[in-house]
Amino acid sequence: MTTARSRTADAALRERARAVIPNGMYGHQSATYLPDNFPQFFARGEGSHLWDVDGNEYIDYLCAYGPILLGYRHPAVDQAAAGAQDNGDCFNGPSDKMVELAELLVEITPWADWAWMAKNGTDATVFAASLSRNATGRQTILRARGAYHGASPTWISGGDMALQANGTIEYEYNDLGSVRTAVETADGDAAAIIVSAFKHDVGYDQELPTVEFARGVRELCDANGIVLILDDVRGGFRIDMAGSWAPLGVDPDLSAYCKAIGNGHPISALMGRESLTEAVASTFGTGSYWFTGAPMAAAQATIETMLETDGIAHLDRIGSALRSGWQRAADSHGVGVRQTGPVSIPLMLFDGDDMSTRDVPRAYRFSSELAERGVYLHPVHNGFLSTAISEEDIAHTLEASDEAFAVVASEFPA
Repeated sequence: MTTARSRTADAALRERARAVIPNGMYGHQSATYLPDNFPQFFARGEGSHLWDVDGNEYIDYLCAYGPILLGYRHPAVDQAAAGAQDNGDCFNGPSDKMVELAELLVEITPWADWAWMAKNGTDATVFAASLSRNATGRQTILRARGAYHGASPTWISGGDMALQANGTIEYEYNDLGSVRTAVETADGDAAAIIVSAFKHDVGYDQELPTVEFARGVRELCDANGIVLILDDVRGGFRIDMAGSWAPLGVDPDLSAYCKAIGNGHPISALMGRESLTEAVASTFGTGSYWFTGAPMAAAQATIETMLETDGIAHLDRIGSALRSGWQRAADSHGVGVRQTGPVSIPLMLFDGDDMSTRDVPRAYRFSSELAERGVYLHPVHNGFLSTAISEEDIAHTLEASDEAFAVVASEFPA
């Protein structure tokens, strides 16, 4: 059952925003691309729950597009950040928190010897490309077709994500033959191969890497003096604390983290091997706010909490329960769905929807019905789980989902 939800405060803020903010909102957090009943503005979060400016409450399965790993307002994280902030935060140089965080990151990443910190995932992937070019004296970066590595001219040509950026050659994810062809096309100029922890093109099935692909890319890099960059911005600390390719037995040369690393506090990191130390030291990269201590303290507390509580096991457990529950409910209503990727980063797409033409009415109806029942799930972007999600949250979500599947089945009969 649903109850009417107020949206007057959100509507008023949208109207004010249109007067002073381009298009009223911009970037991936614009609600323009979401069902009409999704809010644009939020007031607060607590644990696994989020409240919009009208007071509507949601169990959150997007987690700010990934940064919230332990839940909103996690006490240990926020206390650590507040303690650092109390001493002032933005100095002429970093505080001791930078050294402490770097030590912790190196400790939990067996193959890595150093850590470099910034603010956004794009900072880390762009610097990884620059560092690779500096280390090898080459210019070409190999990247998977359609892969997103950040909003930067390094990866996006002319501001269009569909266009290949200059200085890059594309290959097909999980197709080792196409990677070999890309290396040959580079004709000795390949500085790096950048690869996502798993394939996550928005609106399409996610794809986990095969062991053969991951190991084959590693071998190609070794044989040709190419730097292997793992873009772990989306998967980092939700798949394995030692890195998302650790279960495959494959170590990169560089690994970029962001999103979950600070539980919502702005920080990213690049991990690297000792063999790249000289190159990283001679590659300039900086930012006015990159060295603030509060986000570094938050990241340290986030990582320590995940280790102490075995957070990965909790994410796997609730993610598996959610996936199997969704499948049972969909089957009971005769609705065809596909669930792909890591269970801690859930994605469910509907048979009959077509993202290539942006015709996805089933996904939109399902997400819209969930929102009316207090569950926030993006219709086509992968979700993210936090360790704050409880068994009670899963039970409520599956009850709401059963009702939402019934609506989809009635409006889109097989």
